[in-house]
Amino acid sequence: MVQVIQAHNISLADLEAKFSLQQAENEDFFTEWFDTLPEITDIEKQYLDRVKTNFMRLVKHPPLLESAVKMIVLSPLLDLAGFYQEPFFITTEESIEIALEEEEEIIKGHIDVLVIQEKLWLLVIESKRASFSLLEAIPQALASILSNPSQDKPTFGLVTNGSDFIFVKVAKQNIPKYALSDEFTLLRRKNELYQVLSVLKNLNQSLS
Repeated sequence: MVQVIQAHNISLADLEAKFSLQQAENEDFFTEWFDTLPEITDIEKQYLDRVKTNFMRLVKHPPLLESAVKMIVLSPLLDLAGFYQEPFFITTEESIEIALEEEEEIIKGHIDVLVIQEKLWLLVIESKRASFSLLEAIPQALASILSNPSQDKPTFGLVTNGSDFIFVKVAKQNIPKYALSDEFTLLRRKNELYQVLSVLKNLNQSLS
């Protein structure tokens, strides 16, 4: 009998065991989040300051759910990074399914926001409730990325609960490997949305 596993219940240990997924130890594996990042403009910084202010005001009145995180934080970031323009287009609530025939298991779930270019999945974004730890969302994001049928290009992800952000890279050639960026947060005095936008712009340029 085939067992169905929900992606939100999957763990990193499960993914490592079922897909031979390995965490890359070489820093050169994932340079897109820190190397030669594009500058952002003063106008963009002013806009991101307003985004941070809006989020910090609303987080005082919980619960702040996924829909609010998407509207307040993700949508402005995607817009400023150019992911609403050609050659990209957006789909939402995309279902995923990974069949493990040897173990008679199927992993199912959905992606909160999916950016697609020429039917290749380029950026997967998981938005979670503001109270959720990103450690809970990373395995689900990795499971979503592993369902990507494209084998020849890396796939990138951004996991966020609205206040914290971690970028993910997965390369599936031979042995699948992944790496995580440092964590960016809105809970510091400096507005780290600046760095988040700069990384998104860098991914746009590398994937366009």
